[in-house]
Amino acid sequence: MGRWAGPKYPEGPPANYDPENPHADPVALLEHREYEVRRKEVGVAKAQILRERMRLCYIKEGVNHIQNCKPVVEQYLDSIKNVGIHRQNAGMYERRGRQLDTE
Repeated sequence: MGRWAGPKYPEGPPANYDPENPHADPVALLEHREYEVRRKEVGVAKAQILRERMRLCYIKEGVNHIQNCKPVVEQYLDSIKNVGIHRQNAGMYERRGRQLDTE
């Protein structure tokens, strides 16, 4: 018996997900949401690695960190744009162009 390689996730979003009518297929909606969360968690992990590299560069370079760490800082700043999973599970309370259901 071989070594366990971890869970197997689909490579892309579900094929039957319709962005125009997301609630038509609830299973595809949840699979799409899980796919987006996994994709964003990878972005968060990359940002954490780059932040650690930036911190080590600052410590190593000392007073010359502005010149010598510029490429690492630019990579980090590019990686943190639109990163986070804070809005993934908003559901019916999401305000993107819709009114809240208050009834």
